[in-house]
Amino acid sequence: MEKIAAKEKSVKEILQNNHYEVDYYQRDYKWQEKHVNELLTDLIDAFDEPYKESDPRTEVSKYGSYFLGSIIICNKDGKKYIVDGQQRLTTITLLLIYIYHRLKENNFEDQFSKIHSLILSDVFGQKTFNMSIEERNKCMEKILKGEEFSNNNGNISESEENLYSRYEDILEFDELKEMDEKKFLYFSDWLIEKVYFVEITTEGEEDAYRIFETMNDRGLSLTPVEMLKGYMLTRISDLDKRKEATSRWETLVEELRKKEKDLDADAFKVFLRSKYAETIRERKVAAEPKDFDKIGTEFHRWVKDNEEELGLKEGDDFYNFITHDLSFYFKEYQKIKDAELHQAEGLVPIFYNSCLEFTLQDILLLAPILREDSQDVIRRKFYLTSTFLDILLVRRIWNFKSISYSTMNYFIFITAKAIRNRSTDELGDILKKILEDKIREDDLSFSNSFYLNQRNKKFAKYILARITDFVETQSGNSSKFEEYIAKRSKYEIEHVLAHSFEQYKEYFTSETEFEEYRNKLGALLLLPKSFNASYGALPYEEKLEYYFGQNLLAKSLHPKCYEHNPGFITFINNSNLPFRPYEKYNKQAIEERQELQSKIAELIWSSEKLKENREVRV
Repeated sequence: MEKIAAKEKSVKEILQNNHYEVDYYQRDYKWQEKHVNELLTDLIDAFDEPYKESDPRTEVSKYGSYFLGSIIICNKDGKKYIVDGQQRLTTITLLLIYIYHRLKENNFEDQFSKIHSLILSDVFGQKTFNMSIEERNKCMEKILKGEEFSNNNGNISESEENLYSRYEDILEFDELKEMDEKKFLYFSDWLIEKVYFVEITTEGEEDAYRIFETMNDRGLSLTPVEMLKGYMLTRISDLDKRKEATSRWETLVEELRKKEKDLDADAFKVFLRSKYAETIRERKVAAEPKDFDKIGTEFHRWVKDNEEELGLKEGDDFYNFITHDLSFYFKEYQKIKDAELHQAEGLVPIFYNSCLEFTLQDILLLAPILREDSQDVIRRKFYLTSTFLDILLVRRIWNFKSISYSTMNYFIFITAKAIRNRSTDELGDILKKILEDKIREDDLSFSNSFYLNQRNKKFAKYILARITDFVETQSGNSSKFEEYIAKRSKYEIEHVLAHSFEQYKEYFTSETEFEEYRNKLGALLLLPKSFNASYGALPYEEKLEYYFGQNLLAKSLHPKCYEHNPGFITFINNSNLPFRPYEKYNKQAIEERQELQSKIAELIWSSEKLKENREVRV
């Protein structure tokens, strides 16, 4: 075995003047929003504990440290390769880019220059990312420059999509956004100086992977799930019952892990938050974490500290909790996770919400169900709750309001408590009232004009996909929504007006007005990428014939769509929607189509659906 060294190092020591690469078979960046949210929550909680507004900046050096785990580095061919830890280091780099931009805006020159050196370094006169992974560099450059990274040419990798999306998650994280300038400066000091990794280095690739396998397969440190398992099982004194509970626990956990790594931990968090969390951190600076927050970061300790609230007093209580409560709710949780992957009959809104990557959905879905509920009642509760979320989330998006984790977690907590263990009728009434109150208080109507901008492309595509799918299915056609919205979808947003002011200047007073109208929802369609490549630059009059060969929303621009099309005509007559064809596409046409799409949205995302869904067997 080659020489192996382990040393505790700060973020600054790890990244400054160092360059890391990742072997080709490890290059995917896979973190999702929930992983970023958990990391940011943990970091900010650890910083908030010692922070005092009156502290001088030098006091940060005395704040407590935070340990981000180990990373394994292999020195090979004169380069440093990350064998384990690249997901965390990549996310820390994204966080540093966010910090760099914000410090620069606030003119903290000494600090943003220091942060910049942890992101990029000068190597032989060339600026190079310290986390240097060739396939990602173009995306990282865009993020660092504050520029949009789009998928117009259709060749963006999943890692690049994840990178850009996770950076947007950081941008939207409320606890970061709400820090004043002074606190944010202190936080940046603390992050680079007081947050540590243990860096394990080896000169041999074989040794590096042996260490990696040992740490991951044999488990040098117990996970929260394993610690909770040990604690709960030792409280069951009856050996036969302990044996049965152990078997049941292992089966449940294994089933979840087969679906997704760490899904067992997610299941505990969702279950405990949905059924037992009574408090949440107050929405003010330096507020202490409460039930909801602690479950998210240390649920194993929270259970131990809240035995009484959970009804855990004697051995049989622990036995029943595992064999009855966990067994029931974890199986229902698995059904939710399955429904998030595809359109399942009676549970389609669950899939819709997952397409928006709304990870808080599961908490609301488990909150109202009870062990004594029939499967039919459980499905109806799932349908009502997911429909409520579907309506609320789209109305927020339409009105340019955030649906990020940090924006929505307080609302989800309050709503989960309100619907916890409710009957189907109670559930429908409560959700309908909450929804209608939110629509009124936050002005979540469809009267505002939705338009495409740099920050909402994925949401604009989602809304177009839903509206297009609605028109087609209501006209008797099969749903193509999954095809429209798939990550590797062949569909993209098509601007009806080509990007040429000269072609349309007779209709608009200025290029600014042209751009404004060109990006309105009424001037957008969802079409195959090949269409955009072939016909996107043509004038509307020339594209119109080609639109007739596409989906119904595109076809409806053409006069022939209203001939020999009984399903579509019946849909128009039943819905009273103002569909009509257009020979030319000017301001009036866009405004009329915008109004049409708003009316369609009102049909799809009406609060009355909560009343309808209670009365229909799903």
